[in-house]
Amino acid sequence: MAVSTAPTATTSSLSFSHLSFFQHKKTSFLCTKNSIVKRKCEHRGVHVKCMVLEKSSAGEAKKTKRQSVYKLQTLTSWLLKQEQDRIIDAELTIVLSSISMACKQIASLVQRAGISKLTGVHGAFNAHGEDQKKLDVVSNEVFSNCLRASGRTGIIASEEEDVPVAVEESYYGNYIVVFDPLDGSSNIDAAVSTGSIFGIYTPNDDCLLDLEDSTTLDTVEQRCIVNVCQPGNNLLAAGYCMYSSSVIFVLTLGNGVFSFTLDPMFGEFILTQENIQIPKAGKIYAFNEGNYQLWDDRLKKYIDHLKDPGPSGKPYSARYIGSLVGDFHRTLLYGGIYGYPRNKKSRNGKLRLLYECAPMSFIVEQAGGKGSDGQQRILDMQPVEIHQRVPLYIGSIEEVEKLEKYLS
Repeated sequence: MAVSTAPTATTSSLSFSHLSFFQHKKTSFLCTKNSIVKRKCEHRGVHVKCMVLEKSSAGEAKKTKRQSVYKLQTLTSWLLKQEQDRIIDAELTIVLSSISMACKQIASLVQRAGISKLTGVHGAFNAHGEDQKKLDVVSNEVFSNCLRASGRTGIIASEEEDVPVAVEESYYGNYIVVFDPLDGSSNIDAAVSTGSIFGIYTPNDDCLLDLEDSTTLDTVEQRCIVNVCQPGNNLLAAGYCMYSSSVIFVLTLGNGVFSFTLDPMFGEFILTQENIQIPKAGKIYAFNEGNYQLWDDRLKKYIDHLKDPGPSGKPYSARYIGSLVGDFHRTLLYGGIYGYPRNKKSRNGKLRLLYECAPMSFIVEQAGGKGSDGQQRILDMQPVEIHQRVPLYIGSIEEVEKLEKYLS
């Protein structure tokens, strides 16, 4: 290809020792010692006519590149941006910051559990009659203390406590926070993935403890129970923190799902994924098939369908960790379905509507998926008691709807 050697306004004062030239399709870049010129060139016979489109100094280009590589957005700065955009208020920002602090502390405890002698059972039972692990008890205390200290919560309700707790007057705020401090704690001794789950409900001042009035603790307790028992549709925010090879904090404020990874170098959650969307379908299912013989025949038929290679010659893949957070996180990223159904021994399933099913369903719907009990949408269900259990099927919308057809 011949190139015109006629001088132009851009190159006339430059010697060839100062120039380098490369071309990408119809756009060429002329690089000098001090600048980069973007040009559009047209071939006319043996000559080439070029027009300058953009010119920038080499220093500016390097500076821009450095900023794009090293610019990080922390959870704190991201929350402040949401506050500036009036998506959340300053009070909710503080509540979410206190939850992230609790998650950092629990992550450290989980990683050092074997060294700190925090493995094994505590010797007591939780509100559901289940053996409490040592880390269950410690994690519950960490979560509760961080929420109380925030000064922005009025009621906190934990899976590990018998009843919701009204925060004492000197620290109270308005937000209602429900949480499972350490989901999948049976995996702790084997160092398998665990996690924390939380949901935040609308401010409500009907359950604030006034130490000066004549209200009895029993009356306050009843108010707390009534106010905490809200359907998932009322959630303002929900999220979970997964303690695994990385510590991942996933959050939705009702405007998409965002993921933050804990950077151990400076102890901050860094934004790593924005507006996560779950695939509409997936070829992975996560069920505890050890209970297969206890399931309804319609559910058995559905599972058998997943195992059938069919015309494609490839069945679904089974993946089951035994930790809702771990199994859900994989499903969120890869697609598929997670299920914990009712069976002959557990007529209502095992998972709690308030602490686990509703927050996770809120997250998955924000990502384009679906959460169901097999008959109805989880977020439409009105809790009738604090520790109510329900079946849960959650994941890609096409996979959950397929299961609902089998169970209908």
